[in-house]
Amino acid sequence: MRLLQRLWRHSLVFLLGILTVWVIVDVVFRITDNRLPWILAIAVTYGIAAYIILPRAIRLGVTLLHRQNVPAYTATGDGLPGDPVNLALIGTLPQLRAAFAKIGWTEADALGLVSSWRMARAFVFNKAYPSAPFSTLFLFGRGQDIGFQKVIGGSPRKRHHVRFWSISRALADKTLGTTGFWLNTGRAPDDEQALWVGAATRDTGFSLAWLTFQITHATAADTNAERDLIIAEMQKMGLVSSVTAYNDRNELPAKRVNHYLFDGDVSVAALKG
Repeated sequence: MRLLQRLWRHSLVFLLGILTVWVIVDVVFRITDNRLPWILAIAVTYGIAAYIILPRAIRLGVTLLHRQNVPAYTATGDGLPGDPVNLALIGTLPQLRAAFAKIGWTEADALGLVSSWRMARAFVFNKAYPSAPFSTLFLFGRGQDIGFQKVIGGSPRKRHHVRFWSISRALADKTLGTTGFWLNTGRAPDDEQALWVGAATRDTGFSLAWLTFQITHATAADTNAERDLIIAEMQKMGLVSSVTAYNDRNELPAKRVNHYLFDGDVSVAALKG
């Protein structure tokens, strides 16, 4: 039965790929070619395909392929695998903020023109920016709802950090173990009990992004250590109840995503207070 389900999902993804190619070649290019010089038509088609159609198709394909209870990893803006999911906390937004404040972590600023410029300056000149913004990663069809960080050695280039996406606790309990859990897209109300699904990693310096050659953070490969660090700090302060290790993501052979190595466990704990 599981084999048939996997074959069905892979068939859908294959058909999605064919549909995507058809839309790009036979619809988008034909429209632009009828209205623009062919060189400009190719450029416009590339832009629409690379930045609009393909990222959405890849994210939809990932959704179809991975029906596990907790997603294995986040996705970048172009739909490629991002940071592994390794943490989930249960509580309200005020509880989450209070817990990270007590262990000395700072909430990240929202990503925008001003915060991006501040981050770029801090990054280049190695000046402190404790609430520096995060780049956007996607889970449940949207960018992160909130993020926290702890600077290492006063440098903006090195930091512990975690992104979170919220799902209503009631909705999560109802859909956990079904396709519907993966398809959740709405953020939980701030004062409602929520499941905060997180991806924790550690920045170690800077590097050039593949393909774009943009200056970005380099990250440590061991995401288990970051997950365990957060849980240990919260346990030390008595901020969480018992911790459960959840692992139901067999679709990742060798448990490797990008350059990350992790044991596949998602540590789940309820926030106190």
